[in-house]
Amino acid sequence: MAKVVLRRDRRKRLEQGSPWIFRSEVDRVEGRAEPGERVEVVNHQGHFLATGYINPASQILVRVLSYRQDEPIDARWARLRVEAALNWRRRFLPGVSSCRLIYGEADFLPGLIVDRFEDVLVVQVLALGMERLWPLVREALLEQVAPRGILLRNDVPVRQKEGLPLEVKRDYGRVPERVDIEENGLIFGVDVWRGQKTGYFFDQRENRSAIAPLVSGAEVLDVFTHIGSFAVHALKFGASKVICVDQSGEALDLARENVARNGFAGRAEFYEANAFDQLRAFVDQGRLFDVVILDPPAFAKSRQALAGAIRGYKEMNLRGMKLVRDGGFLVTASCSWHMHRDLFLDTITDAAVDARKILRLIELRGAAKDHPVIHGSEESNYLKFAVFEVRSRG
Repeated sequence: MAKVVLRRDRRKRLEQGSPWIFRSEVDRVEGRAEPGERVEVVNHQGHFLATGYINPASQILVRVLSYRQDEPIDARWARLRVEAALNWRRRFLPGVSSCRLIYGEADFLPGLIVDRFEDVLVVQVLALGMERLWPLVREALLEQVAPRGILLRNDVPVRQKEGLPLEVKRDYGRVPERVDIEENGLIFGVDVWRGQKTGYFFDQRENRSAIAPLVSGAEVLDVFTHIGSFAVHALKFGASKVICVDQSGEALDLARENVARNGFAGRAEFYEANAFDQLRAFVDQGRLFDVVILDPPAFAKSRQALAGAIRGYKEMNLRGMKLVRDGGFLVTASCSWHMHRDLFLDTITDAAVDARKILRLIELRGAAKDHPVIHGSEESNYLKFAVFEVRSRG
Protein backbone atom coordinates (compact mmCIF):
# COMPACT_ATOMS: atom_id res chain seq x y z
CA MET A 1 0.00 0.00 0.00
CA ALA A 2 1.33 3.43 -0.94
CA LYS A 3 2.08 5.90 1.84
CA VAL A 4 1.08 9.54 2.02
CA VAL A 5 3.64 11.39 4.14
CA LEU A 6 2.39 14.59 5.77
CA ARG A 7 4.41 17.77 6.16
CA ARG A 8 6.23 18.51 9.39
CA ASP A 9 4.83 22.07 9.60
CA ARG A 10 1.15 21.23 8.92
CA ARG A 11 -1.71 21.96 11.31
CA LYS A 12 -2.64 18.75 13.09
CA ARG A 13 -6.14 18.70 11.61
CA LEU A 14 -6.15 14.92 11.20
CA GLU A 15 -5.38 14.34 14.88
CA GLN A 16 -8.15 16.81 15.79
CA GLY A 17 -10.73 14.73 13.93
CA SER A 18 -10.75 16.17 10.41
CA PRO A 19 -11.33 13.34 7.91
CA TRP A 20 -9.91 15.31 4.96
CA ILE A 21 -6.26 15.61 3.95
CA PHE A 22 -5.58 18.42 1.50
CA ARG A 23 -2.75 18.50 -1.03
CA SER A 24 -1.15 21.39 0.85
CA GLU A 25 -0.68 19.17 3.92
CA VAL A 26 1.23 16.45 2.05
CA ASP A 27 5.02 16.31 1.73
CA ARG A 28 5.14 13.35 -0.67
CA VAL A 29 3.53 10.08 -1.73
CA GLU A 30 5.73 6.98 -1.46
CA GLY A 31 4.80 4.25 -3.91
CA ARG A 32 2.23 4.18 -6.68
CA ALA A 33 -1.46 4.76 -5.93
CA GLU A 34 -4.17 4.84 -8.57
CA PRO A 35 -7.13 7.20 -8.10
CA GLY A 36 -9.62 5.66 -5.67
CA GLU A 37 -7.12 3.23 -4.16
CA ARG A 38 -6.45 2.95 -0.45
CA VAL A 39 -3.31 4.44 1.05
CA GLU A 40 -1.69 4.71 4.45
CA VAL A 41 -1.26 8.18 5.93
CA VAL A 42 1.81 8.75 8.12
CA ASN A 43 3.33 11.79 9.80
CA HIS A 44 6.73 13.19 8.87
CA GLN A 45 8.39 10.67 11.19
CA GLY A 46 6.65 7.75 9.50
CA HIS A 47 4.17 7.01 12.32
CA PHE A 48 0.83 5.61 11.15
CA LEU A 49 -2.14 7.96 11.44
CA ALA A 50 -4.92 6.63 9.20
CA THR A 51 -6.02 4.66 6.16
CA GLY A 52 -7.96 6.40 3.42
CA TYR A 53 -8.64 6.53 -0.29
CA ILE A 54 -6.72 8.85 -2.59
CA ASN A 55 -7.70 10.93 -5.58
CA PRO A 56 -4.92 13.06 -7.10
CA ALA A 57 -7.52 14.88 -9.23
CA SER A 58 -9.13 16.38 -6.12
CA GLN A 59 -7.95 19.10 -3.76
CA ILE A 60 -8.98 16.69 -1.00
CA LEU A 61 -6.17 14.25 -1.72
CA VAL A 62 -7.17 11.64 0.89
CA ARG A 63 -10.43 10.91 2.73
CA VAL A 64 -10.01 8.89 5.90
CA LEU A 65 -11.64 5.46 6.18
CA SER A 66 -10.08 4.15 9.40
CA TYR A 67 -7.74 5.24 12.18
CA ARG A 68 -6.72 1.64 12.89
CA GLN A 69 -3.79 0.16 11.02
CA ASP A 70 -5.09 -3.39 11.40
CA GLU A 71 -8.68 -2.74 10.20
CA PRO A 72 -9.37 -4.26 6.76
CA ILE A 73 -11.66 -2.19 4.52
CA ASP A 74 -14.00 -5.00 3.59
CA ALA A 75 -17.59 -6.21 3.92
CA ARG A 76 -17.30 -6.47 7.71
CA TRP A 77 -16.02 -2.88 7.87
CA ALA A 78 -19.05 -1.74 5.86
CA ARG A 79 -21.48 -3.70 8.08
CA LEU A 80 -20.02 -2.18 11.24
CA ARG A 81 -20.15 1.35 9.84
CA VAL A 82 -23.79 0.98 8.77
CA GLU A 83 -24.72 -0.63 12.09
CA ALA A 84 -23.10 2.24 14.02
CA ALA A 85 -24.96 4.83 11.92
CA LEU A 86 -28.28 3.04 12.54
CA ASN A 87 -27.62 2.80 16.28
CA TRP A 88 -26.90 6.55 16.48
CA ARG A 89 -30.30 7.32 14.94
CA ARG A 90 -32.09 4.78 17.13
CA ARG A 91 -30.56 6.32 20.24
CA PHE A 92 -31.08 9.99 19.45
CA LEU A 93 -34.12 9.85 17.14
CA PRO A 94 -36.22 7.01 18.57
CA GLY A 95 -39.30 6.30 16.50
CA VAL A 96 -38.17 8.51 13.60
CA SER A 97 -38.60 6.60 10.35
CA SER A 98 -37.33 9.24 7.91
CA CYS A 99 -33.96 10.91 8.48
CA ARG A 100 -30.39 11.25 7.27
CA LEU A 101 -29.17 7.71 7.81
CA ILE A 102 -25.52 8.21 6.81
CA TYR A 103 -23.86 11.61 6.93
CA GLY A 104 -20.59 10.98 5.12
CA GLU A 105 -17.42 11.72 7.04
CA ALA A 106 -19.32 12.33 10.31
CA ASP A 107 -20.47 8.68 10.16
CA PHE A 108 -16.98 7.54 9.09
CA LEU A 109 -18.17 6.73 5.56
CA PRO A 110 -16.50 9.60 3.67
CA GLY A 111 -18.16 10.81 0.50
CA LEU A 112 -21.48 9.04 1.13
CA ILE A 113 -24.92 10.50 1.91
CA VAL A 114 -27.89 8.21 2.57
CA ASP A 115 -31.31 9.70 3.34
CA ARG A 116 -34.07 7.39 4.53
CA PHE A 117 -37.58 8.20 3.32
CA GLU A 118 -39.57 5.60 5.22
CA ASP A 119 -38.70 2.41 3.27
CA VAL A 120 -36.86 4.13 0.38
CA LEU A 121 -33.17 5.10 0.50
CA VAL A 122 -31.85 8.01 -1.57
CA VAL A 123 -28.07 7.93 -1.96
CA GLN A 124 -25.40 10.37 -3.10
CA VAL A 125 -21.91 8.98 -3.74
CA LEU A 126 -19.67 12.03 -3.81
CA ALA A 127 -16.14 10.67 -4.21
CA LEU A 128 -14.27 8.20 -6.39
CA GLY A 129 -13.04 6.07 -3.51
CA MET A 130 -16.56 5.68 -2.12
CA GLU A 131 -17.84 4.83 -5.61
CA ARG A 132 -15.59 1.77 -5.44
CA LEU A 133 -16.73 0.93 -1.90
CA TRP A 134 -20.43 1.49 -2.58
CA PRO A 135 -21.17 -2.19 -3.42
CA LEU A 136 -19.99 -3.19 0.08
CA VAL A 137 -22.07 -0.49 1.79
CA ARG A 138 -25.04 -1.28 -0.43
CA GLU A 139 -25.04 -4.91 0.72
CA ALA A 140 -24.83 -3.81 4.35
CA LEU A 141 -27.81 -1.48 3.86
CA LEU A 142 -29.86 -4.19 2.17
CA GLU A 143 -29.08 -6.56 5.04
CA GLN A 144 -29.71 -4.16 7.93
CA VAL A 145 -32.38 -1.78 6.58
CA ALA A 146 -34.15 -3.97 3.99
CA PRO A 147 -35.45 -1.02 1.93
CA ARG A 148 -38.15 -1.26 -0.70
CA GLY A 149 -35.88 0.62 -3.09
CA ILE A 150 -32.62 2.53 -3.45
CA LEU A 151 -32.27 5.59 -5.69
CA LEU A 152 -28.88 7.01 -6.66
CA ARG A 153 -29.08 10.82 -6.86
CA ASN A 154 -25.59 11.13 -8.28
CA ASP A 155 -26.36 14.41 -10.04
CA VAL A 156 -24.21 16.49 -7.68
CA PRO A 157 -21.65 18.74 -9.45
CA VAL A 158 -18.93 17.84 -6.93
CA ARG A 159 -18.76 14.40 -8.59
CA GLN A 160 -17.29 16.02 -11.68
CA LYS A 161 -14.34 17.24 -9.60
CA GLU A 162 -13.77 13.58 -8.70
CA GLY A 163 -13.89 12.52 -12.35
CA LEU A 164 -17.29 10.85 -11.91
CA PRO A 165 -20.36 11.06 -14.19
CA LEU A 166 -23.62 12.76 -13.20
CA GLU A 167 -26.59 10.41 -13.16
CA VAL A 168 -29.89 9.62 -11.46
CA LYS A 169 -30.90 5.98 -11.47
CA ARG A 170 -32.71 3.28 -9.54
CA ASP A 171 -30.15 1.04 -7.92
CA TYR A 172 -32.42 -1.49 -6.24
CA GLY A 173 -36.07 -2.46 -5.93
CA ARG A 174 -38.87 0.00 -6.56
CA VAL A 175 -38.63 3.78 -6.10
CA PRO A 176 -41.86 5.74 -6.66
CA GLU A 177 -41.80 9.31 -7.97
CA ARG A 178 -43.33 10.60 -4.75
CA VAL A 179 -42.63 9.32 -1.24
CA ASP A 180 -44.68 10.33 1.80
CA ILE A 181 -42.78 10.90 5.04
CA GLU A 182 -43.82 11.78 8.58
CA GLU A 183 -42.11 14.54 10.56
CA ASN A 184 -43.23 15.90 13.92
CA GLY A 185 -46.71 14.48 13.36
CA LEU A 186 -47.06 16.03 9.88
CA ILE A 187 -47.09 14.34 6.47
CA PHE A 188 -44.96 15.60 3.58
CA GLY A 189 -44.89 14.39 0.00
CA VAL A 190 -41.32 14.43 -1.33
CA ASP A 191 -40.13 14.24 -4.93
CA VAL A 192 -37.03 12.09 -4.48
CA TRP A 193 -36.25 11.90 -8.22
CA ARG A 194 -36.20 15.62 -9.05
CA GLY A 195 -36.24 17.56 -5.78
CA GLN A 196 -33.29 19.60 -4.50
CA LYS A 197 -30.41 17.46 -3.20
CA THR A 198 -32.21 14.24 -2.16
CA GLY A 199 -35.64 15.92 -2.10
CA TYR A 200 -35.89 17.03 1.54
CA PHE A 201 -33.78 18.81 4.16
CA PHE A 202 -33.71 16.69 7.30
CA ASP A 203 -31.09 18.93 8.89
CA GLN A 204 -33.77 21.48 9.87
CA ARG A 205 -36.12 18.97 11.58
CA GLU A 206 -35.51 20.15 15.14
CA ASN A 207 -35.30 23.79 14.05
CA ARG A 208 -38.73 23.55 12.49
CA SER A 209 -40.07 22.59 15.92
CA ALA A 210 -38.18 25.50 17.48
CA ILE A 211 -40.46 28.08 15.83
CA ALA A 212 -43.47 26.96 17.92
CA PRO A 213 -43.21 29.78 20.54
CA LEU A 214 -43.05 32.44 17.80
CA VAL A 215 -45.98 31.78 15.52
CA SER A 216 -49.23 31.37 17.47
CA GLY A 217 -51.73 33.74 15.85
CA ALA A 218 -48.96 35.20 13.66
CA GLU A 219 -48.82 36.18 10.02
CA VAL A 220 -45.67 34.48 8.75
CA LEU A 221 -43.52 35.08 5.67
CA ASP A 222 -41.63 31.92 4.65
CA VAL A 223 -38.99 32.69 2.01
CA PHE A 224 -37.28 29.84 0.11
CA THR A 225 -40.21 27.71 1.26
CA HIS A 226 -39.21 24.71 -0.93
CA ILE A 227 -41.96 22.11 -0.33
CA GLY A 228 -43.44 23.99 2.61
CA SER A 229 -41.81 22.26 5.58
CA PHE A 230 -41.43 25.42 7.71
CA ALA A 231 -44.78 26.76 6.50
CA VAL A 232 -46.71 23.63 7.48
CA HIS A 233 -45.02 23.54 10.89
CA ALA A 234 -45.93 27.21 11.43
CA LEU A 235 -49.56 26.44 10.60
CA LYS A 236 -49.53 23.45 12.95
CA PHE A 237 -48.23 25.69 15.74
CA GLY A 238 -51.08 28.18 15.24
CA ALA A 239 -50.01 30.70 12.60
CA SER A 240 -53.05 32.54 11.23
CA LYS A 241 -51.55 32.78 7.75
CA VAL A 242 -48.31 31.91 5.94
CA ILE A 243 -47.01 33.58 2.78
CA CYS A 244 -44.76 31.12 0.90
CA VAL A 245 -42.14 32.31 -1.60
CA ASP A 246 -40.02 30.13 -3.89
CA GLN A 247 -38.80 30.46 -7.47
CA SER A 248 -39.45 26.76 -8.24
CA GLY A 249 -42.94 26.13 -9.51
CA GLU A 250 -42.56 22.39 -8.93
CA ALA A 251 -41.54 22.93 -5.31
CA LEU A 252 -44.47 25.29 -4.75
CA ASP A 253 -46.90 22.74 -6.21
CA LEU A 254 -45.69 20.28 -3.59
CA ALA A 255 -45.90 22.96 -0.90
CA ARG A 256 -49.56 23.58 -1.80
CA GLU A 257 -50.28 19.86 -1.59
CA ASN A 258 -48.47 19.53 1.74
CA VAL A 259 -50.36 22.48 3.23
CA ALA A 260 -53.69 21.03 2.08
CA ARG A 261 -53.09 17.43 3.07
CA ASN A 262 -52.25 18.48 6.62
CA GLY A 263 -55.57 20.30 6.90
CA PHE A 264 -54.45 23.91 6.45
CA ALA A 265 -55.89 24.78 3.02
CA GLY A 266 -56.94 28.40 2.78
CA ARG A 267 -54.37 29.59 5.34
CA ALA A 268 -51.42 29.94 2.95
CA GLU A 269 -50.58 32.06 -0.10
CA PHE A 270 -47.93 31.13 -2.66
CA TYR A 271 -45.64 33.39 -4.70
CA GLU A 272 -43.52 31.92 -7.48
CA ALA A 273 -40.76 34.51 -7.58
CA ASN A 274 -37.08 35.23 -7.05
CA ALA A 275 -36.70 35.63 -3.27
CA PHE A 276 -34.72 38.89 -3.43
CA ASP A 277 -37.17 40.43 -5.90
CA GLN A 278 -40.17 39.44 -3.78
CA LEU A 279 -38.57 40.71 -0.55
CA ARG A 280 -37.89 44.04 -2.28
CA ALA A 281 -41.46 44.19 -3.58
CA PHE A 282 -42.94 43.53 -0.13
CA VAL A 283 -40.73 46.27 1.37
CA ASP A 284 -41.84 48.71 -1.34
CA GLN A 285 -45.48 47.79 -0.64
CA GLY A 286 -45.01 48.49 3.08
CA ARG A 287 -45.95 44.92 4.04
CA LEU A 288 -45.23 43.78 7.61
CA PHE A 289 -45.24 40.30 9.15
CA ASP A 290 -45.06 38.96 12.69
CA VAL A 291 -42.44 36.37 11.74
CA VAL A 292 -40.09 36.24 8.74
CA ILE A 293 -38.32 32.95 7.97
CA LEU A 294 -35.29 32.97 5.64
CA ASP A 295 -33.94 29.51 4.80
CA PRO A 296 -31.89 29.93 1.60
CA PRO A 297 -29.75 27.42 -0.28
CA ALA A 298 -25.98 27.70 0.08
CA PHE A 299 -24.82 31.05 -1.29
CA ALA A 300 -21.11 30.19 -0.84
CA LYS A 301 -20.32 26.83 -2.41
CA SER A 302 -16.63 27.70 -2.60
CA ARG A 303 -14.24 30.02 -0.80
CA GLN A 304 -14.05 32.13 -3.97
CA ALA A 305 -17.81 32.75 -3.77
CA LEU A 306 -17.71 33.95 -0.16
CA ALA A 307 -17.55 37.71 -0.80
CA GLY A 308 -20.64 37.56 -3.00
CA ALA A 309 -22.38 35.34 -0.46
CA ILE A 310 -21.78 37.85 2.32
CA ARG A 311 -23.42 40.57 0.21
CA GLY A 312 -26.34 38.23 -0.51
CA TYR A 313 -26.89 37.27 3.13
CA LYS A 314 -26.69 40.92 4.20
CA GLU A 315 -29.23 42.09 1.61
CA MET A 316 -31.59 39.21 2.34
CA ASN A 317 -31.53 39.74 6.10
CA LEU A 318 -31.75 43.52 5.83
CA ARG A 319 -34.91 43.25 3.75
CA GLY A 320 -36.24 40.53 6.01
CA MET A 321 -35.79 42.74 9.10
CA LYS A 322 -37.60 45.61 7.41
CA LEU A 323 -40.59 43.31 6.94
CA VAL A 324 -40.83 42.33 10.63
CA ARG A 325 -43.33 44.20 12.79
CA ASP A 326 -41.75 45.92 15.77
CA GLY A 327 -41.26 43.23 18.41
CA GLY A 328 -41.69 40.43 15.87
CA PHE A 329 -39.22 37.72 14.97
CA LEU A 330 -36.60 37.01 12.31
CA VAL A 331 -35.71 33.35 11.73
CA THR A 332 -32.64 33.12 9.52
CA ALA A 333 -30.30 30.34 8.43
CA SER A 334 -27.19 29.61 6.40
CA CYS A 335 -26.09 26.20 5.15
CA SER A 336 -22.83 27.50 3.62
CA TRP A 337 -19.98 26.03 5.65
CA HIS A 338 -17.62 28.67 4.25
CA MET A 339 -19.88 31.19 6.02
CA HIS A 340 -18.64 30.40 9.52
CA ARG A 341 -20.86 31.14 12.50
CA ASP A 342 -19.14 34.35 13.60
CA LEU A 343 -19.09 35.69 10.05
CA PHE A 344 -22.79 34.84 9.67
CA LEU A 345 -23.65 36.70 12.89
CA ASP A 346 -21.44 39.66 11.94
CA THR A 347 -23.22 39.89 8.58
CA ILE A 348 -26.62 39.94 10.30
CA THR A 349 -25.32 42.64 12.68
CA ASP A 350 -24.25 44.77 9.71
CA ALA A 351 -27.69 44.33 8.17
CA ALA A 352 -29.36 45.38 11.44
CA VAL A 353 -27.25 48.56 11.58
CA ASP A 354 -28.32 49.54 8.06
CA ALA A 355 -31.95 48.62 8.73
CA ARG A 356 -31.91 50.62 12.00
CA LYS A 357 -32.99 47.57 14.01
CA ILE A 358 -32.02 46.21 17.42
CA LEU A 359 -31.86 42.43 17.60
CA ARG A 360 -32.25 40.20 20.63
CA LEU A 361 -30.88 36.71 20.08
CA ILE A 362 -33.31 34.04 21.26
CA GLU A 363 -31.64 30.92 19.90
CA LEU A 364 -28.61 29.92 17.88
CA ARG A 365 -28.81 26.34 16.70
CA GLY A 366 -27.16 23.89 14.31
CA ALA A 367 -28.28 20.82 12.38
CA ALA A 368 -30.49 18.01 13.64
CA LYS A 369 -29.09 15.01 15.51
CA ASP A 370 -28.97 12.87 12.37
CA HIS A 371 -26.24 15.27 11.17
CA PRO A 372 -23.55 14.63 13.81
CA VAL A 373 -20.56 16.96 13.96
CA ILE A 374 -17.00 15.70 14.25
CA HIS A 375 -15.31 18.03 16.71
CA GLY A 376 -12.34 19.49 14.87
CA SER A 377 -14.02 19.18 11.47
CA GLU A 378 -15.55 22.53 10.64
CA GLU A 379 -16.92 21.13 7.36
CA SER A 380 -19.50 19.00 9.19
CA ASN A 381 -20.65 21.95 11.34
CA TYR A 382 -22.13 23.85 8.42
CA LEU A 383 -25.68 24.86 9.45
CA LYS A 384 -26.39 28.07 11.35
CA PHE A 385 -29.96 28.75 12.47
CA ALA A 386 -30.71 31.91 14.45
CA VAL A 387 -33.89 33.34 15.94
CA PHE A 388 -34.00 37.07 16.77
CA GLU A 389 -36.53 39.44 18.19
CA VAL A 390 -36.49 42.58 15.99
CA ARG A 391 -37.09 46.06 17.42
CA SER A 392 -36.93 49.43 15.71
CA ARG A 393 -34.10 51.84 16.53
CA GLY A 394 -36.28 54.82 15.73
